[in-house]
Amino acid sequence: MTDRPRVFVARVIPEDGLAAIRAGCDAEIWPDELPPPRAELLRAIEGCDGVLTLLTDRVDDEFLDRAGPQLKVVSNFAVGFDNVDVAACTRRAIPVGNTPGVLTETTADLAFALLMAAARRVAEGDRYVRAGRWRTWGPMLLLGPDVHGATLGIVGFGRIGQAVARRAAGFGMHILYHDLQRADEALERELGATYRPLEDLLGEADVVTLHVNLSEETRGLIDAARLRSMKPTAILVNTARGPVVDTGALHEALRDGLIAAAALDVTDPEPLPADHPLLALDNCLVVPHIASASRATRGRMAAMAAANLLAGVRGERLPTPVNPEVYG
Repeated sequence: MTDRPRVFVARVIPEDGLAAIRAGCDAEIWPDELPPPRAELLRAIEGCDGVLTLLTDRVDDEFLDRAGPQLKVVSNFAVGFDNVDVAACTRRAIPVGNTPGVLTETTADLAFALLMAAARRVAEGDRYVRAGRWRTWGPMLLLGPDVHGATLGIVGFGRIGQAVARRAAGFGMHILYHDLQRADEALERELGATYRPLEDLLGEADVVTLHVNLSEETRGLIDAARLRSMKPTAILVNTARGPVVDTGALHEALRDGLIAAAALDVTDPEPLPADHPLLALDNCLVVPHIASASRATRGRMAAMAAANLLAGVRGERLPTPVNPEVYG
């Protein structure tokens, strides 16, 4: 027997966090690349004092009931927490932790990489070469729009959206943004960004990049009507959450030339099945949810998630709680 707190970690995470968890807890760590099936997850959390979850693990009343009344903390290895029923945790006085702040710049890097790759048709060009189709230089081969001087529409002007704006300024882009709350004038001047209502932004932008949280208000935000309001030469970039975009409507818009291209780090469903129609389109670039996937950033996320987990099982305040109201 041991009096060390018992925890379950739902996937192998970087040693920056895992080492501290092993040192301080009796830890069961799910070893597979794929997430634990629901039945296995529920089995593993029974009797645990703390659980470290990922976006692939649904935390709801069933989860909390199976864990038991001794559960002290849910630490989510992500900035987002739409996989967690935070209200259900709060009703049971269970703090929920996340990993904010550390992935802003890394995610902005990836968003801008997708923007560049879609505009300059990088993935298409790579496939073209590997298929043995490159026979000569051609004046009409794989033409795309310029990025420098283009109009960028940023939907969601929080930390990541602002970081993308800073990158865009270096390319001389004209920056428009939309958010529920308008930024103050000093920030607008600093970033050279101009506020637009969403419908106006969609109609003006050469590239639209999404940086909103997933909520009932943002689910399906980019639907068929809003895709039709974009320029036929426009590019859509999504590094936010897959359900922010109506997948079926996006497929139709790309297939029918209503917009020129899309570049997606997140999808709905996620992952996309290999036979999904989006993956048959040359003008749709999809990568497997890697916005935060730098070694340094994932290491910092692991350390933050571990710190939340360890604080929770010790009865201490979480460094980054999602629901601080549990502390009264």
